[in-house]
Amino acid sequence: MEHDGNGHGHYHPKETFITKYVFSQDHKVIAKQFLITGMLWAIVGSFMSVLFRLQLAYPDQTFPILETFLGHWAKGGQIQPEFYYGLITMHGTILVFFVLTGGLSGTFANFLIPLQIGARDMASPLLNMLSYWFFFLASVVLFSSLLISTGPASGGWTSYPPLSALGQANEGSKVGQDLWIISMALFIVSQLLGGLNYVSTILNLRTKGMTMTRLPLTIWALFFTAVLGILSFPVLLSGALLLLADRHLGTSFYLSDIVVAGQVLPNEGGSPILYQHLFWFLGHPEVYIIILPAMGLVSEVMSVNARKPIFGYMAMVGSLFAITILAFLVWAHHMFVSGMNPFLGAFFVLLTLLIAIPSAIKVFNWLTTLWRGNIHFTPAMLFAIGFVSMFISGGLTGIWLGNSTIDMHVTDTYFVVAHFHIVMGVSAFFGMFAGIYHWFPKMYGRYMNHTLGYIHFWGTMTCAYLIFWPMHYQGLANVPRRYYDFRLWSSFNQFDDLNKFITFATITAFVLQLLFVFNFFYSIFKGRKLRTLNPWNANTLEWTTPIRPGHGNWPGEIPEVHRWAYDYGKDGRDHIPQTEPVNPDETQH
Repeated sequence: MEHDGNGHGHYHPKETFITKYVFSQDHKVIAKQFLITGMLWAIVGSFMSVLFRLQLAYPDQTFPILETFLGHWAKGGQIQPEFYYGLITMHGTILVFFVLTGGLSGTFANFLIPLQIGARDMASPLLNMLSYWFFFLASVVLFSSLLISTGPASGGWTSYPPLSALGQANEGSKVGQDLWIISMALFIVSQLLGGLNYVSTILNLRTKGMTMTRLPLTIWALFFTAVLGILSFPVLLSGALLLLADRHLGTSFYLSDIVVAGQVLPNEGGSPILYQHLFWFLGHPEVYIIILPAMGLVSEVMSVNARKPIFGYMAMVGSLFAITILAFLVWAHHMFVSGMNPFLGAFFVLLTLLIAIPSAIKVFNWLTTLWRGNIHFTPAMLFAIGFVSMFISGGLTGIWLGNSTIDMHVTDTYFVVAHFHIVMGVSAFFGMFAGIYHWFPKMYGRYMNHTLGYIHFWGTMTCAYLIFWPMHYQGLANVPRRYYDFRLWSSFNQFDDLNKFITFATITAFVLQLLFVFNFFYSIFKGRKLRTLNPWNANTLEWTTPIRPGHGNWPGEIPEVHRWAYDYGKDGRDHIPQTEPVNPDETQH
């Protein structure tokens, strides 16, 4: 028996490879499982975008190598239309859910919550382990849909009925769609198990002296993310189960008055708009489930590397809270063109534009944290600054899209693609990269290669803007998204060269991510070894554990906390750790 200083004994059975690395209940190992699974999915999902960009840039050319690998999906070396829609559907599903939700929250909530609040592990290590294995199962089910003869789901990542509700609608609406729904159900179970664990751990297992207002902003962000997930994911689960019923039990939740190939279907009384409401009630909070953890990671990395206290700590917490509340009140701005009452639309326009206020508060506070700081340009810091750049430039176009009158003009064009890829996709990835470069030494006891990190940052930053900025112009010219071939429209032919340019930038960006993956796995085994406990001179508790902490994190007693996480450049000292007692004559935050 071992005692943790709080009178709680721990019995450590003999560990085997299976219990330590496969069915582990140690939050740090589970975090790495989420991270590596997420990285594998990121490669698959981004490679899909390379494939459909090839089709958009060279619609009249054949690539025989595609037929070698994809078989009848690329007959004659050209991607087939039904497979093109499958690719777009899987690309969206994989990156939104499996990488930026599972990969980002799963990794950093698991890794940082116990370490930064001073806990031995999660509230329930068993549920934590199950949350990963449900995520893994969901991954296997989704991946298997790529291997069946009728192909993966192809109704878009939103899977709107009636396309997704009728098996006879197209090839991708057959078994692939069922696998998509089952995979999402398993994924939602994983998210709920994780989220309940994160919330209960943060509320109940903080070490002595760690009041809520002394928590690092990373923990606040992960806390609100988990709350969002717990409240919104069950709605998508119900939506998906009703869709499954419509497909196999003859119900009509989403179907009414439908004719397929001259045959009138018996379904009556349902409405596809109901599915849209259920989907977007998760779908919009989902955007913030993705971006809030990135905001938390960026706040921490920025304060540490600017050697300054984070500016406006309580305003930062307040704006996270405001975003969490408003995230639930704006879902119908995705439905301005669904025939919604314009007066109701006006209500959603107002709430949508209001969310710009807490977002702007965060941006001003990040910029003010950087202002006159003694900035250390580590790869993590560059990605954190890049995140703010992407968040501003991507967020500004949201003001256009939030106005229903403009949205009706540019909805379902490349303008929307440009907006949400910059503000949600690329920004969230930048937050994730900042977190990986910054906490990698804590995860593996080694550093990642900085030179490769700098190449990764500047290349990715450049490519991201080269890919998505031009799409705004295509969108304003009304180029519709999800189209397979634009050659039939003379008005869109002017963008042929631009499409080739964007595709070239996409391939370059993909190669740069492979460079990052190489750096990551190479550094685990061959990176420069960590020699000090606290390589970045940070204040938070995770840097007080041993270089390679075991299960339980601290070998002796858990340290006590006496101050907030951001005492940098104070009283003539570079940094003061959270564990250092406060002097009586010290001005305390």
